Amino acid sequence: MTITYRDDASPSREDLVSLYDSVGWSAYTDDPERLSRAVSASLRVVTAWDDEQLVGLARVVGDGLTIVYLQDILVAPRLQRAGLGRELVARVLEPFHDVRQKVLLTDDEPGQLAFYACLGFTRVQDLEYPLNAFVRLG
Repeated sequence: MTITYRDDASPSREDLVSLYDSVGWSAYTDDPERLSRAVSASLRVVTAWDDEQLVGLARVVGDGLTIVYLQDILVAPRLQRAGLGRELVARVLEPFHDVRQKVLLTDDEPGQLAFYACLGFTRVQDLEYPLNAFVRLG
């Protein structure tokens, strides 16, 4: 198995649905057209491929100057914990090294928290100065 990485926002709708379904993100796959358009509208997308199969994706939204938001990071279950997620995040954020705010939301699951902490992200409540985060879903 050889994993290749691509800087592109052009995976097919079928490839996207397959990858997002594989990690159980059905809120995205319920509307494949919207998912495809959202990925295409991203500021930056990096994908991981095992031959011709999409096995990973990271995408960033934002203005690219003062804030970037790591919107999605997915790795096919069979390849999780093999370094693909770390590589995808490094590649998708690389052009934004001078951007002050790099933000993400994630589940309160210990493995995810540890993963993002290893990448240099800090939970908002653990920052040395008071900061709040607000989300409006739905």
